[in-house]
Amino acid sequence: MKYIGTDNFKHSDKPRIGVLLTNLGTPDAAEKRALRRYLKQFLSDPRVVEIPRLVWWFILHGVILNIRPARSAQSYASIWTEEGSPLLLNTKAQAEALQAALSARCGERVVVDFAMRYGNPSIAQKLQSLWNRGARQLLVLPLYPQYSCSTTASTFDALSQDFRRRRWLPELHFISQYHDHPAYIAAVANSIREHWQQHERADKLIFSFHGEPQAYLDRGDPYHCQCLKTSRLVAEALGLEEHEYMTAFQSRFGRAAWLQPYLDASLKAMPEQGIKSVQIVCPGFSSDCLETLEEIAVENKGYFLGAGGERFEYIPCLNAQAGHIDALEQIVMEHLATWLAQAESDGRTQDRALKLGAEQ
Repeated sequence: MKYIGTDNFKHSDKPRIGVLLTNLGTPDAAEKRALRRYLKQFLSDPRVVEIPRLVWWFILHGVILNIRPARSAQSYASIWTEEGSPLLLNTKAQAEALQAALSARCGERVVVDFAMRYGNPSIAQKLQSLWNRGARQLLVLPLYPQYSCSTTASTFDALSQDFRRRRWLPELHFISQYHDHPAYIAAVANSIREHWQQHERADKLIFSFHGEPQAYLDRGDPYHCQCLKTSRLVAEALGLEEHEYMTAFQSRFGRAAWLQPYLDASLKAMPEQGIKSVQIVCPGFSSDCLETLEEIAVENKGYFLGAGGERFEYIPCLNAQAGHIDALEQIVMEHLATWLAQAESDGRTQDRALKLGAEQ
């Protein structure tokens, strides 16, 4: 086997730290062919769908990939911009802002980039780019605050698959979750406060997270617990009573039981319970995407208003807001502290050696 090296490698090059932000992914275009290609990669991941492979292969190729791409293309077209997918643009903006923040603190020592677990730019492509730019230590931050086997662990799978093909493996630091990090909680809470400064508070604040099968929770996945903790910590930061907010789960698929309460069912029932206005925030999504801009802000809004609700407001994701970048910077710097201290110590040792050599 021929292992992958680094283009134009020089042993004299000064090593750098690579920081790779990763997100779920996006199709290359809002059209059927691109959606089929994207969904095939996404839904073929055994971390995403834990069904016996042979059974799932027939379902995926015989049914889903013949029906869903056209429907999904219509949904993506409704949120697509001239520059491309909102998720891609938001993640790119986050990486650029984080690079600026870290450069101000670390100079050229740290280089930041981003990749998608599915679709483009791929993790393999961006890892090679980081190696070519001199990265010998790698910190990976999947932009999923709450750990899930189907997102966070899948990202690690992609990394490990790529590393099996490489000649020189980096020192690796993988951040698996930050659901309760004080800076992240403060950023979410501040985004809600800013919304309240412009809009009257609703009867209920809803924290909506992407759903996952109940079976994953039963088998030990911590996602559900971490979602609840995030909601509780943000609510406490806002000074909310228990009756003033709730946590719900969106985007279920198939007939099996998923994490409850279901967002759509809850919204349909609320007007009869006297809840006429709601505001929804999605702390599990670092960037606005199809699940927030179309599923929440359009589809679920229709459920609530159609059931007799009077006011529905979606509070945008943190995206590249200054508070979010500050939070990501704090999280990354905490994990880089050892490497940066080591580099500083090595630099002092090298300077002393050069000085002694000159004196001799």
